[in-house]
Amino acid sequence: MLSVELHTHSELSHDGRDPVDLLVEQAAAVGLDALAVTDHDEIDASRAAAELSAEHGLVGIVGMEVTCAAGHVLAFGIDRAIPAGLSYDETLARIHDQGGIAVVPHPFQKTRHGVAAHVTEEQLASADAIEVYNSRLLTGRANRKAERFAVEHDLPQTAGSDAHISEMVGQAVTEVDADEPSAEAILEAIAEGRTSVVGSRTPWHVSFRQAAGGAKRRVLRRLRSVR
Repeated sequence: MLSVELHTHSELSHDGRDPVDLLVEQAAAVGLDALAVTDHDEIDASRAAAELSAEHGLVGIVGMEVTCAAGHVLAFGIDRAIPAGLSYDETLARIHDQGGIAVVPHPFQKTRHGVAAHVTEEQLASADAIEVYNSRLLTGRANRKAERFAVEHDLPQTAGSDAHISEMVGQAVTEVDADEPSAEAILEAIAEGRTSVVGSRTPWHVSFRQAAGGAKRRVLRRLRSVR
């Protein structure tokens, strides 16, 4: 079994703080086997992290968090960025066209762009996997609802820390029964449902710091963009 972190953000995300080297170093320090950096509508940092991961004995997985018209979708195993703003169905199609897999994160958290409020049950079930444990939870209700949905529809389950600062990398991981330690084998195993989830809640003070820091960075970036 490989311990895989599937949901992290670097400074390239509008609300991320740290460069990829800190994310990779943290992943190695906490004993993970693989890491995916999934920036919002950006893929360059993920590519860099995937290359750097090998130097730390990790498997690097290229991915991103796509903002589609319905909300957020994680794309893994892609070579080119998926454009933001496409419909949910078109987003999944674009991911699959590149040979990647589509995982829906925090689907039932409306305030965090969960897609469930804007797609049908059938559409949601067309994803390759559902993130059933996101460590940035308030009550855990949305995670439990995601898990019930995945079980009812026989969908593979994943977890992710949704870390926006390096210290939280590895807070929630997907244990993957892969045939070998490679990105391709890991993604194949996820799509086939050979996963289990392990995680713990991001501490309240850390969640607050992540959110406050993200808001500040968004404002600063807007100000720089209009100068």
